[in-house]
Amino acid sequence: MKARIDKEKCIACGECVEVCPVEAIDIVDEVAQVDNSCTLCGLCVESCEYEAITMPEVDAPETEDLESYRGVWIVAEHLNGEVHSVSYELLGVGRTLADKLGVELAAILIGDQLQDAAQQLIGYGADRVHLVEHPALTPFNDESHSKVLTELIRQKKPEILLGGATAMGRSFIPRVAVAVETGLTADCTGLDIGEDGLLYQTRPAFGGNVMATILCPNRRPQMSTVRPMVMKKPVFDEQRQGEVEPFTPSQEAVTSRVTVVDTVIQEQETARLAEADVVVTGGRGLQKAENFDVIEDLALLLDGAVGATRSVVDEGWKAYSHQVGQTGKTVSPKLYLACGVSGAIQHVVGMQGSEIIVAVNKDPEAPIFDIVNYGVVADLFEFLPAFVKKIKEKRGE
Repeated sequence: MKARIDKEKCIACGECVEVCPVEAIDIVDEVAQVDNSCTLCGLCVESCEYEAITMPEVDAPETEDLESYRGVWIVAEHLNGEVHSVSYELLGVGRTLADKLGVELAAILIGDQLQDAAQQLIGYGADRVHLVEHPALTPFNDESHSKVLTELIRQKKPEILLGGATAMGRSFIPRVAVAVETGLTADCTGLDIGEDGLLYQTRPAFGGNVMATILCPNRRPQMSTVRPMVMKKPVFDEQRQGEVEPFTPSQEAVTSRVTVVDTVIQEQETARLAEADVVVTGGRGLQKAENFDVIEDLALLLDGAVGATRSVVDEGWKAYSHQVGQTGKTVSPKLYLACGVSGAIQHVVGMQGSEIIVAVNKDPEAPIFDIVNYGVVADLFEFLPAFVKKIKEKRGE
C-alpha cells in the first residue's frame, strides 16, 4: 500500500518530494508518483496545499464491545525477585493515564515467590497487582510468560497495557500483541490520553528525524513498550494501600518447549549504564579501541558508567551493552560527558534527558554543541588526561 496521487489536482510543485523521508516520491511527466517504498507516514499529505495526496483507506477490524475494556496495566519486570526500575517508571506514567481516564492502575507480576515485590509495586502507585506465581515461571522465558499474559488479558480486559522496551519486554510483549490481535507501538518516549479517550503513543521514526504519534482506535488493549529512563519514577509511599489479586494460569500456559539452562550477568568495573548518575561516552573521535582507556579511567574516577556511540559499537571497540542512542540505551544521568561525539540525532535521542551535558570535541561546528550545557573545544587526547590529572590533584591522589 502507498499514498495516492490525484493527477487532476497535482501541479508537480515538488513539496512532497522534499518532505518524504524515504525518497518514495518523484516527479514524472509533470505529476508526482509514489513507489512501493512508501511507508504511509503521511508527511506528504500534510505538505500538499492542493490536497492532491491521500492515504489509502484500510478496513480495520474492530474489537467487539470496546467499552468492556477498562483499566491501565503495566507489566512489572524483575530479576531474582528484584523489580526492574523501568517498572516503577511505567507506574509513574500509568498513574497519569489512569487518572485521566478515571480507571484503575494495575501491575502484572509473573514468576514465583513475589509477594514482597507485589507490595513494592503498590507503594509505587499500583491500585492492584495481578500476581501470577508458579515454579515453572522462573526463570523468565518468553513462551510461557506471553501465554500467561494473554490469558490474563482475555479474562480481565484492560484498555491499555504498557511494558518496558528492554530485552525482556521486546522478546515477549510482541508475542502477546499478536495473540490478542491488537497493535503494539515499540520504544515509546511519550504517552498521553487525547480528548477522544485514546492512547496517543509517540516514538522516534526514520532514524530519529521524525516523531510519530500512533493510535490504535479499533482494537484493545492499546499496547506500548516504553524506553527505560524516559518516564519519571514516582516517589515510594510505604503507607499506600492496594490489593494483591492472585491469578492461576492454565497448565497449558505454564508449559513451555523452552528450558532456560543458565543466565549470565555481564560483569563490569564501572557502574551499570542505565543506573549511573554519571555517564562518560566515547565516540568515533577516539580513533581506535585502545584509546577508550582514558574514557574508562575517567568513568571510574567519577563513579560513572562508560557509554559509546553506535559507530563505536559497530567498529567493535565496545560491546553493544554500552551503546547510547536510538538503537541502544536511553540514559538520563545527572552528568553526561560526551568525548569525541559528533552529536547525530540518533545518539542525541538517547541522552538528551541528562541534567547536565558536557561535550569535548575539537570541531567547534559539531552538532553536539547545540544541546550541551558546557562545551570544550579541544583535542580530547590533550584535554582528558589533563582533566583526570586535575581531579586526582584536587582529591590528593
